[in-house]
Amino acid sequence: MERTGSTTRRGFIGGATAVAATAALGGTARAAGRSAGGRSVAVLGGGVAGLTAAHELAERGFKVTVYERKDALGGKARSMDVPGTGAGGRRALPGEHGFRFIPGIYHNLPDTLRRIPFPGNPNGCWDNLIAPSETLVARTGREDIRLPIPGGSRRPSPLTLDDLRRTLIGFFETSFRVPAYEVVYFAERFLVWLTSCEERRTRDWENVPWWEFTRAARMSADYQRLLCIGLTRNIVATKAEVASTRTVATLGEAFVFNGLGLGADGPIDRLLNAPTNEAWIGPWVTYLRSLGVEFHTGWAVKDLQLEGGRISGAVLEDSDGARHTAEADWFVSAMPVEHARTTWNADVRAADPQLARCDKLRTDWMTGIQFYLSEPTPIVHGHINHIDSPWSITSISQAQFWSGHDFRRDFGDGTTADCLSCDISEWDKPGILYGKTAKQCTREEVAKEVWAQLKAGLDDTGREVLKDSVLQSWFLDPAVQLGGGRATNDEQLLIHPVGTWPNRPTSRTAIPNFFLSGDYVQVDIDLATMEGANASARQAVNALLEEAGSGAERCTVTSLYRPRELEGFKQRDRLRWRLGLGNAFDVG
Repeated sequence: MERTGSTTRRGFIGGATAVAATAALGGTARAAGRSAGGRSVAVLGGGVAGLTAAHELAERGFKVTVYERKDALGGKARSMDVPGTGAGGRRALPGEHGFRFIPGIYHNLPDTLRRIPFPGNPNGCWDNLIAPSETLVARTGREDIRLPIPGGSRRPSPLTLDDLRRTLIGFFETSFRVPAYEVVYFAERFLVWLTSCEERRTRDWENVPWWEFTRAARMSADYQRLLCIGLTRNIVATKAEVASTRTVATLGEAFVFNGLGLGADGPIDRLLNAPTNEAWIGPWVTYLRSLGVEFHTGWAVKDLQLEGGRISGAVLEDSDGARHTAEADWFVSAMPVEHARTTWNADVRAADPQLARCDKLRTDWMTGIQFYLSEPTPIVHGHINHIDSPWSITSISQAQFWSGHDFRRDFGDGTTADCLSCDISEWDKPGILYGKTAKQCTREEVAKEVWAQLKAGLDDTGREVLKDSVLQSWFLDPAVQLGGGRATNDEQLLIHPVGTWPNRPTSRTAIPNFFLSGDYVQVDIDLATMEGANASARQAVNALLEEAGSGAERCTVTSLYRPRELEGFKQRDRLRWRLGLGNAFDVG
């Protein structure tokens, strides 16, 4: 269900009597019609991409209707109530597909956040972003590495001598285990990337795995784990052996500049100061409604009708099984790729070959689980990368950042004091408890296995960080269904093996009134992210405005920061690339 703050409501706009009557006769209802001025838009999907498209279009005077197959808006970014957990007037415990991460390399999404009104915030929902002050790399059998984050907010508790001692041990232990020449070599490989022209990046490095680019096979285990496997699996959610160097290095470059304070919207790590629906999605939907946007939730797109070279209607099925046809002047497909491509029939695919290429795009699982604890357990004032965990787990203790909430007072039955939110990025490797992959486990086994892997990295050097006695309950994303020998996930994530970029479509299609928006569409960030979804929606709206002959101001689409100081190197590399020569810094 669509949740805004503490309010729950089912989005269903008008026509209920007519729809019921038509369904009873076995027909198909007309859900919406074309406008006299050619300004009606059907947005197919209510995640970040769809809501961004609706936002930009509505502010430019278009009549927008959003259709979302789930009974909630926000897509994978939404938060959700844990059923049956609220008591005594408190809200249900907050669950989510995975924790929010909004780094300073993002520019388009923060711009949208600033334009969503929020009571008491001069900069709208953007003011709900908070920067952690540190991060932790949890190692199994070794001291963890605790690192400060430049520009982060102040730690809630003072740094102790024991903290300093353990941080220094972890840092130097890891430094000495990675030979100095390997660190230098990695830096040199990164220099090759930084000075590579766009043609070499797109046509050469796109087709080289990160594992091969970094020469990981010939390096130490720590080099492989820290600089190759950890970076790709925990951040990009794909395997180093197959991940495109273009994708991994693009993100690495952006984060390096972010850490240096160059071209950034804010600190390198930011998160929301409350559950996502409260801090962002709910206010967004409220604002869009004020602009006249209508929402149909629980409506799944089943087919697109092509007539005269244009989309004439979208066939949808509501949660009761009734069929509807949404008519509009313009259509924006804003669904995840694994769902969007099922709606493109043979005629639609024949109209634009890039749609068929989307069948080659691959998705994988990166899904969240939350643990609810009876004691505040902040661990560290920021994200934790459990880099040695077989299931590539990352986590964050959330209560410390939700300054407007007393967890016991506001959530659950009054006994829950914290939420440890985790992302599982690897579902196909055996765990440490049952020796099974996550997909082979039951939901209960997944919870126990993740808890065991968390403890293996945090409780292995003389401190009891996670206590079994404080673990009350857990919540695994309901999109994941396990057991009975079959594992399914209704909300997967686009991954980026070599050769992915050419198969990613543009926002404009060969069908004049049909546009694509989603994190699988070609955008500068080259990664399936909320930023990518937002940027692609802006591209789609700009293409629609151009096709419609609109004089409305175009959406800004901000690219990743690229320092001017490197442009001369890239120009010289472009000449070398055209001559068939390697990068000048690529010495093997």
